[in-house]
Amino acid sequence: MTSGRYVALGSSMAAGPGIRPKAPGAPFGSGRSAVNYPHLVARRLGFDLVDVTFSGATTAHILAERQRGQPVQIDALDGTESLVTVTIGGNDVGYVPYLYAAGLPGFMTSLPLLGARLRDMLDPVAREAALEVVGASLTAVGAEVRRRAPQATVMFVDYLTLLPPPGVTAPPLSQTRAEVGRRIADTLKRHIETAATATGCQLVRASDASIEHHPWSAVPWTTGFGLPVPGRAAPLHPNAAGMGAVADLIVARLS
Repeated sequence: MTSGRYVALGSSMAAGPGIRPKAPGAPFGSGRSAVNYPHLVARRLGFDLVDVTFSGATTAHILAERQRGQPVQIDALDGTESLVTVTIGGNDVGYVPYLYAAGLPGFMTSLPLLGARLRDMLDPVAREAALEVVGASLTAVGAEVRRRAPQATVMFVDYLTLLPPPGVTAPPLSQTRAEVGRRIADTLKRHIETAATATGCQLVRASDASIEHHPWSAVPWTTGFGLPVPGRAAPLHPNAAGMGAVADLIVARLS
């Protein structure tokens, strides 16, 4: 398959916030890059791309809820698709928000207003509760995409690695906080795999391919902690190399 209509669904992990250049016509706040993995795959294989990925998206934004006035993502499907990719679920469970909060100085959890939000992000009970329900949401996404695009190859693309393996330090995270982050990532990865299998979708294992390319590695595919800087990939997100690597994985599967 090297041509046809390709719809890319998902969150910032597919959109590529901060990676220049910005995709032409991308809605404000979407963080959609012209060199994210959907654009790279489309250019290499000659697809007609419809990229509706959007930073901050959850499974609900794919299935039912508008985001910043944009249409529900699933409505981009018209049944003529040859390829659909899906990268979603992290925002449902607060994965990156947890890591952001875990990397901040501890005193900030005591600040007025902000402290309450940070404590919520760090709450292990809340994270576990979210992980318990995200599997069903991911399966619902897969099933609806298959229903609306019955002729398409549908690929769940899981998350690039954001943390080093156990035993490797990840400053400014404590070992305890890093272990919680790994648990969130591993559980989300398992739910994505289960959803793909249950709905007859393919799975692109970006997480496995990037184990040695975490932010503290010699050749990172994702960024580390820091403040958002214009013209740079957003913190704790794919960088340009990571987007290229994910595109390579998808092209290899299609070829």
